[in-house]
This record gives sequence, structure tokens and C-alpha cells, in this order.
Amino acid sequence: MSEQKWDLVIKPKSSLIDLRLKELWKYRDLLLLFVKRDFVAVYKQTILGPLWFFIQPILTTAMFALVFGYFGGLKTDGIPAPLFYLTGLTLWNYFSECLTKTSETFIKNQAIFGKVFFPRLIVPLSITLSSLLKFGIQFLLFACVWSYYYFIDGNVHVIPNLTILVVPVLVVMMAGLSLGFGIIFSSITTKYKDMNFLLAFGVQLLMYASSVVIPISMMGKYAWIFKLNPMVNIIEAFKYAFLGAGQFSWFWLGYSFVFMLILLFFGTIIFNRVEKSFMDTV
Repeated sequence: MSEQKWDLVIKPKSSLIDLRLKELWKYRDLLLLFVKRDFVAVYKQTILGPLWFFIQPILTTAMFALVFGYFGGLKTDGIPAPLFYLTGLTLWNYFSECLTKTSETFIKNQAIFGKVFFPRLIVPLSITLSSLLKFGIQFLLFACVWSYYYFIDGNVHVIPNLTILVVPVLVVMMAGLSLGFGIIFSSITTKYKDMNFLLAFGVQLLMYASSVVIPISMMGKYAWIFKLNPMVNIIEAFKYAFLGAGQFSWFWLGYSFVFMLILLFFGTIIFNRVEKSFMDTV
């Protein structure tokens, strides 16, 4: 009797850090479907639809410029307040959205996970990619505002440099950080669901310590403490590339990059471990 050949064999992972990247590639069509779902479903039944991608950062920027710039009198390194705050918010919105949505991976998809087999890591990856599309739209808004202040208003003076070439790497680092933190919190919330409330509060609090509102130049001798937050170095490098302000440091960018790699490593270990038994605790 000839040995039967199966198209798909499901086996337990041999180790905690086995990512099974071949499986992720095999299910790339499913990944794209999840990306489409995440991007379309949020605004499908809204009146303004994708316009909210522009409205949200515009309103937040206007509020920050009024509260912190006009009434608070905070300095913005010589950059027009609306452009300064929009720059930080464009990056932070992507990071915070990826983080908060990824942290709900197990809770919001438990019905699918309990019935259908596919690599679970596809879900947080789809969130990271779909949020990247939203980031691209908001980056277009930032580019329009930047062009106005650079070509028409003349209040932005950028020194020609090659830092602009690092911007794609900065986006990858943001994606890695949000994915790493997100899968760790998603693993924790399978047992402790109140961590979602703590995360929502923590993300808002962390924003004010990430040079989105207060430039790092105002931190003085304590600036290095704030730079321990890996997002600070990414935001500062982005500002340096487009605004000619901020602080660019290869050392601190290297720190953020290594932090991201370590975070993804341990996040993957925790995610793979929880994945085996999360249906018993969710």
C-alpha cells in the first residue's frame, strides 16, 4: 500500500522562536485579505470615510498648536507650530495605532483562531501593513503642509543632507517597535484583560515624553533619559531630515534599532508560547 501524501501537515512548533516564515509566505494571500479588511472596515459605514485620515491629524495639530504653542508658549525649535506638531503626530499616530490594535490580536480574533488554522502572526502583521497605508495618506498631508512652509512661507530652512535616505528605515523601525510591543501586550491580555486600559493610558502618556509636543532641545542635561525611549530618536531623526531641526545621532538611532530587534525577539518568544494555550484562558 503506497504511502499517502498530504498537502498540509500541521505540527506543533519545535521551538519557541520558530517563526515558520515559509508558512507566512504561503499564506500571503490571506495576509493581503486581512490588510484590506483592516483598512476598509474601520470607515466603511462612515459619512466622511477616508477623509478622517486627514481630519484627525488636522484637528489634533490645531489643538496642540493652540494649547501648547499659543497659550503654553512652548518653543518649537524655530519651526512653525502647526508643522512642528504635525511632524511628530504623523509618526506617533502610526506607532500608537499599530500598538493598540496589535495588542488586541488574541481577544478580537479568538473566534477565528479557534476554528481555522493559519499562522497566527499574520494578524499582527496585517495590522502593521494596513496602518502603513494610513500612515502614507497622513504623510501626504504632512508633505503638503511642509511644502507650503518651505516654498511659500519660507519658514523652513533645511540643510541639504543624506538623512532623508534614512526615512524608510525609520518607518521600518517604528513598525518593528509597535509590532514587538503589541504582540507582547496581546499575549499578556489573554489572562489580564485590564492591561488594555493600562496600555491606552500609557500610550497617551508616552506621547508627551516622545518629543512630539516638547522638543528634545528643551530637556537640557536630561535629554539622554528621554532618548532611552526609542521612539524619541526616530522622531528627532525625522525632524532633522525634513525640518532641519531636531537632533540626529547615529549612536542613538543604533540604540533604537537594537532595541527593536531585541523587542521583536522576546515578543516572538512570548507570542509563540501563548499561542499554544491561549484558547484555554481567553
